[in-house]
Amino acid sequence: MAVSSRRLQKELTEIKTAGTPCGITLLKADDFQTWFLSLEVLGESQYKGEVFALMFRFDPQYPISAPAVQFVVDDKYKAPLHPHVYSNGHICASILGGEWSPVLSVIAVCITLQSMLASCKEKKRPPDNDRYVAHAPDNPKKTRFVYHESDSAAAP
Repeated sequence: MAVSSRRLQKELTEIKTAGTPCGITLLKADDFQTWFLSLEVLGESQYKGEVFALMFRFDPQYPISAPAVQFVVDDKYKAPLHPHVYSNGHICASILGGEWSPVLSVIAVCITLQSMLASCKEKKRPPDNDRYVAHAPDNPKKTRFVYHESDSAAAP
């Protein structure tokens, strides 16, 4: 069994036995390639009452390499209106790129994104949303995001 499969089996077992933190629900994890989880920001926030879905795609190098993570955009779910989230669901977050660490887990990523949404002061798209979405690759890991303190910019 590959390292990624062992690690994902361990994470899935922990999720199924210990459960998930409040506001995070495992929707589907039928294999070790793609998982879906729902995310809700609890308490008073810009996103009160909204539920989002995240898609995690794992390559054979996980957890050495970050999973490809994006918000699901379909008939049921939409990407949150946030300065670091593009309308196609791609997320500009350093932990999904250069600051990824193998100690992070699927749940740790969900908690980080939950916190990112909870701290949002103004619901708006990144300034380059339309340009980025028009040229974005299917896999957000193929984007070279440029991280700034207060805003985001992408170079597909």
